[in-house]
Amino acid sequence: MLLADFDYQLPDDLIAQDPLSDRAGSRMLVVDRTTGKWEDRAFRDFPSYLQPKDCLILNDSRVLPSRLYGRREHGTGKVEIFLTKPTSSDGLTWEALVHPGRKMRTGERILISDDLTAEILGRAEFGERTVRLHPVGDLLAVLEKVGHVPLPPYIRRDDTPADRERYQTVFAREPGSSAAPTAGLHFTPEILEACKAAGASIAHVTLHVGLGTFQPLRTETLEDVHLHKESFVVPPKTIRAMDEAKRVVAVGTTAVRAIESDPAAAETDLFIYPGFRFRRTGAMLTNFHLPKSSLLVLVCAFAGRELALGAYRYAVSQKYRFYSYGDCMLII
Repeated sequence: MLLADFDYQLPDDLIAQDPLSDRAGSRMLVVDRTTGKWEDRAFRDFPSYLQPKDCLILNDSRVLPSRLYGRREHGTGKVEIFLTKPTSSDGLTWEALVHPGRKMRTGERILISDDLTAEILGRAEFGERTVRLHPVGDLLAVLEKVGHVPLPPYIRRDDTPADRERYQTVFAREPGSSAAPTAGLHFTPEILEACKAAGASIAHVTLHVGLGTFQPLRTETLEDVHLHKESFVVPPKTIRAMDEAKRVVAVGTTAVRAIESDPAAAETDLFIYPGFRFRRTGAMLTNFHLPKSSLLVLVCAFAGRELALGAYRYAVSQKYRFYSYGDCMLII
C-alpha cells in the first residue's frame, strides 16, 4: 500500500495560523460511513450526535513548553532544542530535535537561561539528539518560565502568551506532550456538560504526543512504516467505561491509538492503516491532517480511503480551516 495514495492538494491560505476567538466556534464536517455522505455542521452541534450509553474518550495529556532557545557555551551560535520524550526515571534526560544538530557534538553544553542548561549526550535511535537538562529547581517549573509553546512548523509565526492557553485543551491534566491533541481544542466546559446531558459518559486516556504522532513518514510503502514509541495510559476505569458503553466516541487520533493499543503496555508505536480492525472505536472526532501523514492514514483506515479523501477535497473546496487551529471532522 503506497503512501502516495494518501495525498491531497491544500492551498496555503487554508492552513489556520491562529485559533478562533471562540474555542467552540469551528465548523464541523460530519462524515457518515454507512451512507457515504457528509454534511456541513458547526462544532456546537457535536453533543447532538451523542446518544445515551456513548462513552466519550478524551486525551488529557498536557502540552509542555518544550521548545527551548539558547546559545552554545563556547561561542555565540544560537541553538534550538525541541524536547520530544523523556528517557530517564528522573525526567532530566530527553530525546530532542536540536538545530543546528550537525554542529552539536557529544559533551557540548547549551546555555538556555540562568535556571537551565543542557548537555548533548549523543544521538538517539532516529537521528535525534539525547540531551541532559540541568535545571535550578523543579524542571517543569523552569520550563514554564523559560520554555516556548511548541507550535508546529506550518504555523508560520512565533508563539505568543495567548498560545499557552489556546494550544491546550480545557481538560489537560498530565504534562508530557510535545504537541496538542488538537481535536480536543474545540471543547469548552459548557460543551462537555452538554455531552453529559446527551447521556454520554466521559472517560480519559493519557497519550503523550511525540514524534510518533507528528513526525513525517519517510517510507514509500505503509507496510514499512515504524513509528516512534509514545508513552500512554488507559486507566482501568476507562476500560470499564468502554466495556459498558454502546459506542465509544474517540476525540482525536491519539485517543484512538491509545484505546486500540494493548492497555497493559507502557508505550505504543501502533500504526493504523487500511485493513486495521478497530476493536474499540465506534466514532471519531478529528481535525484535518497533513497529506501523507500517519494521522490521515488512520482517518482513511476508519472512514475508508475514498470517502475520507473525498470529504477532504470537499472541505478544501468549502474553505474549511486546516490543521491544529483549524476546523474538525466527525466520522460516525
